[in-house]
Amino acid sequence: MIEDFLATGLSEVEEAVRKAAAVEVMPRFRQLAAHEIVEKNGPHDLVTVADRRAEEHLTAALTRLLPGSVVVGEEAVHADPDTYRALQGDAPVWIVDPVDGTRQFVHGDPGFCTLVALAHHGVLHASWTFAPALDQLAVAVRGRGATLDGRPLAPGAPAPDRILEVATSHPDYTTEEQKRALLTLRTEGIRPRPCGSAGLEYLAVARGELDATAFSWEAAWDHAAGLLLVEEAGGAQLTREGVPFRITGGNALPFTAARDEATARRIAGLLAAGA
Repeated sequence: MIEDFLATGLSEVEEAVRKAAAVEVMPRFRQLAAHEIVEKNGPHDLVTVADRRAEEHLTAALTRLLPGSVVVGEEAVHADPDTYRALQGDAPVWIVDPVDGTRQFVHGDPGFCTLVALAHHGVLHASWTFAPALDQLAVAVRGRGATLDGRPLAPGAPAPDRILEVATSHPDYTTEEQKRALLTLRTEGIRPRPCGSAGLEYLAVARGELDATAFSWEAAWDHAAGLLLVEEAGGAQLTREGVPFRITGGNALPFTAARDEATARRIAGLLAAGA
């Protein structure tokens, strides 16, 4: 079912993603009224009318393209946490973050994106990362590689003498144990910095512009699209236990995605030592 759909449906998904951004997101970029912005779990966790409308748009469009599929979207799960269980069900699942980087979106910063991934039985099959304000679209299909605006992505390994740039979780989203783990990255040869939009950080890794990420939360909508993008570009990802991250949950956190396997193992090893 999934393979048949991916053989013919990639362009239709791209069209749906672009249309949702064009209709629901971009007209509100730098045009939001105060009442259209709401705090969910604190000042760094915002939702806007654009998030909600874009998710509704994508939910209707994507389930229409693939009958029998369901959607796990950030805003729907916030309203009903039981929705997240669909990741462990038998139906194909669209994993949707309508505006990844809502804080940036609210502040008029173009560093936000729409994330869509298609999974089945916990396996990621395809993903779309669309940055509408930057007009960039990255697509990954399992076993078929990753592209940015139609051009293949291949980050390669960092130079041996390079100081590794690593994007890390904001401290507000970390436990004390995770803070200790992330502090291990403050060592010679590594330069950690706070992350922006998770989706765009993954794209930066897939492009070879960022060496690795180190994230301490596991919400599938933030990670699914980017993890497949990095893997299909030739990178690697590991939890601090040295095993791949599972979108269905239960991961040892923090975890990393990196330009190559050696870098992923180095970062995961440091995170494990500090946990």
